[in-house]
Amino acid sequence: MHNRIRVIGIDPGLRRMGWGVIEVEGNRLSAVAHGTVTPPTQAALSDRLQHLFEELGEIVERFQPDEASIEEAFMANNASSAMKLGHARAAAMLAPASRGIAVSEYAARLVKKTVVGTGAADKNQIAAMIAVLLPGTKAEADAADALAIAVCHAHHRKAQAIGSAA
Repeated sequence: MHNRIRVIGIDPGLRRMGWGVIEVEGNRLSAVAHGTVTPPTQAALSDRLQHLFEELGEIVERFQPDEASIEEAFMANNASSAMKLGHARAAAMLAPASRGIAVSEYAARLVKKTVVGTGAADKNQIAAMIAVLLPGTKAEADAADALAIAVCHAHHRKAQAIGSAA
């Protein structure tokens, strides 16, 4: 008998933070919920980060994931943009971590390769594959990316656990 675990995937962003919750039972994946957190764009950075943290915290409380996964930061051309994304990632990581939930990080290329088969996939390809992998899911853009991060975690979590135990 397989244990059922619930995973939240987070696609970090300061304007739109995608989230998606899946259940994993053996090799079977099913979608639970997904959405996007959008803080007020005109608010101060600290207020936007607090909004992300609190909203994501409420989502974690509502859906009770066992594990969390987030996309790693990638180097943006603009240092200021990279710093702001880093702040958004920190707020996103703290929401589950502050509730005792381990957070795993995955490179964007690995997420794309796991879900689509190529590390160069675009958002439309990811959304299309999520609709195939999680039938009935009509997630788009950031929410589809977040579900893809959760699916990537479902595929790599055992290897990651083995690697950290070594």
